[in-house]
Order: sequence, then C-alpha cells, then structure tokens
Amino acid sequence: MLKRLLSAVAVSYLLSSGSAVLADPNAGAYLAGRQAVHDHDYGSGARYLTEGLLSDPSNPYLLDRAMTSYVALGQMDQAISIAQAIVDQGFNSQVAHLVLQMADVKSENWDGIFQALEQGRTVSPLIDGIAQAWAHLGNGDMTKASAGFDRVIETEGMVVYGVTHKAYALASVGDFEGAEAMFSMRVAGGMRYNRKSGIAHAQILSQLGRNEDALVILDGVFGAKLDPGLAQLRDQLQAGEAVAYNAVTTPEQGMAEIYHITAGAIQNDAPDAYTLMYARAANYLWPDNTVATLMTAGLLEKLGQYDLSNAAYTSVPRDDPAFHAAELGRADVLRSGGRVEAAIEVLDALARSHPDLPQVFTNQGDTLRQAGRYEEAGRAYTRAIELYDDDDPTKWFAYYTRGICAHKTDNWPAAEADFRAALSLQPNHPQILNYLGYSLVERGEKLDEALGMLETAAAARPDHGAIIDSLGWVLFQLGRYDEAVGLLESAAELEPVDSVVNDHLGDAYWAVGREVEAQFQWNRALSFGPSDTEALRIRDKLDRGLDIVLVEEGLAPIRVASGDH
Repeated sequence: MLKRLLSAVAVSYLLSSGSAVLADPNAGAYLAGRQAVHDHDYGSGARYLTEGLLSDPSNPYLLDRAMTSYVALGQMDQAISIAQAIVDQGFNSQVAHLVLQMADVKSENWDGIFQALEQGRTVSPLIDGIAQAWAHLGNGDMTKASAGFDRVIETEGMVVYGVTHKAYALASVGDFEGAEAMFSMRVAGGMRYNRKSGIAHAQILSQLGRNEDALVILDGVFGAKLDPGLAQLRDQLQAGEAVAYNAVTTPEQGMAEIYHITAGAIQNDAPDAYTLMYARAANYLWPDNTVATLMTAGLLEKLGQYDLSNAAYTSVPRDDPAFHAAELGRADVLRSGGRVEAAIEVLDALARSHPDLPQVFTNQGDTLRQAGRYEEAGRAYTRAIELYDDDDPTKWFAYYTRGICAHKTDNWPAAEADFRAALSLQPNHPQILNYLGYSLVERGEKLDEALGMLETAAAARPDHGAIIDSLGWVLFQLGRYDEAVGLLESAAELEPVDSVVNDHLGDAYWAVGREVEAQFQWNRALSFGPSDTEALRIRDKLDRGLDIVLVEEGLAPIRVASGDH
C-alpha cells in the first residue's frame, strides 16, 4: 500500500542563472557526466555535471543528475542549493521537494514544512502527512500534532504508520500510557512492527513497569535469534530493569524514520539509485540510526560504489551493538571490490572481538576460500559449526562450504561426510546434491546414487545450467550417450560461455559419432578460459580424438565413436 502512495519522481528541472553570462555548453563535461551517471560513479558525476552547469545552467538533465549525485554522495549542502534553485523556478521535482523538506527539518524550520506544502511542494501523501504532524510537535503543539497523526491514521493504507508515529510522539513527551494505547490499538490485519517500532513498544512497556509484556513483544517480533543489541535489551528486561525509552525522541528522528521506512517499502520495486535518495535523507537527519546507515551502505554496494559503501559501514562506531553487522558488510564490500586481503584482515579482527558469533566465522571462511586458502577456510567453518545451534537453519551452509574446502585439498572422505551432513539438514537441496553428485561422477563412484541425486536436483532447478550439465555428465559416464547429448545441449544453452559445459558436450558428440560437432564444441570450450590443465587436455582431444586420450589415461575408449556398436 505504501508503494502506491508514492508519486512518480519528476525529471524536468531548470535552474536560474542569476546575472551570470552564459557560456557555450560544455559537451565534454556533459558526456563525461552522463557516462558517470550511467556507471553510478557519483563522485565523477557530481564533478562533471557541476562543470557542465557552469556553461549550461538551465539544462534539465544536468540539474537532475547533479542534485541526485550530491545526495548519493551524502553532500547535502550542495544538493540543497540545487534543489532550492529548481523550486525557485517553479518546476515540480519530487526529489527536490524531499531535499528541501529534509533541510527544513534539519534546521528546525517547522513553519517551512507547512509553507512548502501550501505551495504544492509535496513528496508523497504519507510523508507529507507525517511531516505536518511532527512539525506541529516541533512547534511545541502536541494537540495539533495528535490531530495530524490522527488524519494519517484515518487515511486508507496509512493506519499502521500513523499509529506508530503517534506512539513515538507521545512517548517522546513522556506519555507512555498514551503511547502504549496506540500500539495496542486494534488494527486491521494486526499491528505490524519493524525493528524500531518493536524496540519502542518494548521500552514503553518497560517504562510502565510491564517487563513481562515487553518480553512477549520482543520475542514475538524478533524471535529467538537476537543480534547483540536486541540480546542486551532482552537481558535488561529479564533482569527487571526499567529500560529507558530512546527509540524515537525528536521530530527530526521521527522524520528520519519515515524516510527510512519509505526506502524500505520501495526497495524491491524502485531503482536502487532512487531508493538511495530516501536512505541518505534518513542518514542526514539521524546519523546515529545504524539501521539506516546499513541500508545506505548496502544500496551503495549494490550500485557498485564500494568506496562509498565502505565509508558508510566504517561510520558505525565500535561500541554500537550493530558494529559486527557493519564490519561484516564492510568485509563483503572489500571482497567485492577486489580487496580480498583487506577483507580478511577485517574478519580476523572481528573474530577476535566477537568470538561467539558463528556468522563471523562463516564469512571469514567464505573470504579465505575465495582467496584459495582452503585449509584456513576449513578451520573457520569448523568454528562456525561449533557455534551454530543444532536447529539453526543456516548451519547446513557451513558444512557444505567446509566440504568444498576439503574437496579442494583432496580430502574426499571429509568432503563427502560434510556434504552428507549438509544434506541431513537440508534434504534434497539442489546445490548440495549437485556438488556431491557431480563429485561422485568425477570419481567414478556410486554412479547410480549420483544419478538419483542429480535427477532430484535437476527436477528442482531445470533452469540451472550447471545442474543440467551434471545430470548429462553422469548419463555420459553410465554410457547413456544419446540421453546425455540432449541434456548437455540444454546445459550449453543455459551456460553458453562455460568452458566445462561446452567441453562435456563435445565429448558427448564424439561418443555418438558426431566428430565435427565435437571438435567445434572443444574449440568453443578453449575460447572460454579453461584452466591450463583442462586446455591441454582439450587440445589433445582436438589433435588425436577422445578415444586415444582416454586410452592413454588408462580408461576404456568410447566404442560408439570408433564404430564398435
């Protein structure tokens, strides 16, 4: 419902040039800025687009992208200046309205919120309604603020947001009974919580001396698996402490929260670059709101802006309960940006500071495995397995990846044991079945069992090229060449540039006597970067044929290809 309440973003902007003399348009800056925008390179984009505006200050494309680039960078002063100039010209821009509303909140210019809406500078029905209510509270008028929140509650699709923010507002002025009454309202479909509102309700109940009820809320919203911050809150409630209310305490924080909620609501449907506008606005108003910071960092990572994402993760202080989550994110960003050794250093430090969190060791294992340090990765996965509860649904992955490490270090008994342990936790998981089944095929062991595994995996993932290739390959190993050809052709359609898949299809063509097509596939396989060992074997097949290669490897030749039916 919230998504439908958000209006489409406007893209036509103009900027007054004042008394400046216009120069010729800077085509170079325009083109460079355009390319930077396409690449989400906000630093370069802001620089080139600003340069272009010096000579073409009324270009709507330059204005739009310059403003959004500065927001994406978190450089709000520059963004605010451009947004103000856009509005001064009377042009409609949702992002410009958002930026100026954010600026009014930051400067506690509450009357500016009302003036902007009177002038038609809207952001969305939900945000505008919440903004007016918080602005009344900013002006010290709780009566008008309550009426404003009530209007939001009465609007279809907005009831949960209005109830939640009215509860925040009441709690912020010490009316915990009123705040609890809001959270306890009968809402169609039931009350829906996010992290902030779940914590707020628990804190409000604690302030009313109702820690047992607070524990019920906490457990109902967050379940048994709690991060360090929530675990600390639960321990305080369990110990009977009167937990202070600090969830949302000011109008500025309230507006930051609605921007953050909006970003979360549109995240799966809107472009990441657009969602980032709301996440950055939330960060600007409430830099200490770690959840919004993590969202910003994650969006920047998805956009490929690893340095900006790293900076956002790094801004989370060491004493924050979410520090470990930020460091895990930072390690992922460093790894994605090719700085694997730096990621390993971050995870090594995190393993020392948070030695009881299994996810730390799982991520450490993943990063070491990517670096080819399989024995160290295996030890990290072992520690994670020791820390996971037996009923933890993610424990299978640590067994699975430790099995990969054992396989890479030629310890097949340990690898097979781990794969089977993973299967015991996740029966019929196609990823595990494929790796174990294919490994058995490559070893020439338990081929009937491997066939069953791969048939199950392929039935679950008929669109997965690697799994279809594995099934075709086990049929090849079983001598069922005609069936293998059809499956391997499908695998090659799904994974057209995979060297192993094309190599396997070449072998299958050879097995059924289609030697010219076999040579074509082997040449394709060579063009897709096989390992040196694989490339040497493929060239040998091209030179002498598959049968001679097999014989020299101590294996039986393919009788079909040599005419022996």
